[in-house]
Amino acid sequence: MKRYQSNRFVHPAVVNPIEMKRLEIDVLEIAEKHAYTPIQLSPVAPLGSCSIIAPADQNKIISALRGTEAVADATNLLALHICDLIKSSKASNEGDFLRFSTTHRHVRAQHFGDASGLFSHFHVFCMVTSGKDKGSYRFEKQAIWEHMHVYQEIFQSICNAEIEITLNTRRSGYKDPDGLIQRVMDDKGQSSVQVVASGSRDNEENQYYQGLQFNISVNIKGQSVRIGDGGFVDWPQQLLQNKKERMLISAIGLDMMLLNGMK
Repeated sequence: MKRYQSNRFVHPAVVNPIEMKRLEIDVLEIAEKHAYTPIQLSPVAPLGSCSIIAPADQNKIISALRGTEAVADATNLLALHICDLIKSSKASNEGDFLRFSTTHRHVRAQHFGDASGLFSHFHVFCMVTSGKDKGSYRFEKQAIWEHMHVYQEIFQSICNAEIEITLNTRRSGYKDPDGLIQRVMDDKGQSSVQVVASGSRDNEENQYYQGLQFNISVNIKGQSVRIGDGGFVDWPQQLLQNKKERMLISAIGLDMMLLNGMK
């Protein structure tokens, strides 16, 4: 009993589980309409997945037995799954993209104290798109707008709210990150998604994302709430040893949605 009382990782979530299950179904069905195949991931990943693939500090991850760790970033596990499909010739991203979505309860080891909305374990919805470099940032432009349109439909249909996307960070990994952001903005077309390109270079040396990172905010009751983020990663280039591989990942917090009255 003392161990239960003192261990923040084992306490139940504060959200209503029925509302969470309904929300999971809603977001997965919307993503499936946009060609993102829903998949149920394991609760554990190979030991070192976050620190080697992402990379993230291994101290943020809960290690388990039999060479595994508790999943702290479902996009890592989706990336491994996609690369396994490609390497084993069970699927290909040569013609069309490979698109997957999932919901997952993450566990993170870092302590957030009393920070509002930050918990030791929490639910996320995430998407991963895999493709090949075809030149002129064609993968990047198509993939990022596909993600944006999924999130636009999620928030319009579930809570009658609009999203704002901020392209706020230029990362290393692309020879011309400014040109990448400009190409993405130029490809907006008739989309009604509100996108702001910021000149911020905060955390430019952070190697999690490559080229650019986008943040997702939603306006609820006059208040802007940051609900998720995404960006390009070089994980399949490392895992498959192929510099033509491209991947876009993104995620939103489902606990945050419920706790902010978005359902």
